[in-house]
Amino acid sequence: MISNRVKVWYAKLLKRLIDVIFSITLLIILFFPGLLIAFLIKYTSEGPVFFKQIRVGRNGQKFVIYKFRTMSVEAPHELATSEACDLSEYITSIGSLLRKTSIDELPQLINVLIGNMSIVGPRPLIPSEKQINKERHIMGVDTVLPGITGLAQVKGRDMLNDNQKLKYDLEYCNNLSIGLDFRIICMTIRNVIQHKDIKN
Repeated sequence: MISNRVKVWYAKLLKRLIDVIFSITLLIILFFPGLLIAFLIKYTSEGPVFFKQIRVGRNGQKFVIYKFRTMSVEAPHELATSEACDLSEYITSIGSLLRKTSIDELPQLINVLIGNMSIVGPRPLIPSEKQINKERHIMGVDTVLPGITGLAQVKGRDMLNDNQKLKYDLEYCNNLSIGLDFRIICMTIRNVIQHKDIKN
């Protein structure tokens, strides 16, 4: 297990610096592809380009998360992934592709740049998931910035139940390091290419 001093140094200084550089670089590279995606979303369905939702962040602080909208405006917006049994009737024509490739998650780079998310960390939950948020707080999982991807996502993502995700989130927090983050990013890229562990 990594010492608390090293984890604090990495989490507060180096990890944040990497997040800022990484998010700015990707936002610049993806600017024009993002405009194309925005056009396709508006062209294929009514509604806004971005999907906004309240999530629970570090130390229980709520923030607005951004995604490319993949469902119609009639879709239920406050369901956790585990509660969303069948959303296929709400998914737009372009939304299906965005979900399978995880492109819908890219606007969260804005959250990373703002500072309420990291590239890697436990995925932020919605406020209505009260029990799991409470357990995260008790175990100290919420002391780490939530991430676009995380250990639970590369170990099963939508295929895991809440307790399994919590176990991996805690494992990540206890072993926070640049090496672990790098491995998670590499595994995320592999899983995205293989369209692995995505329920809807």
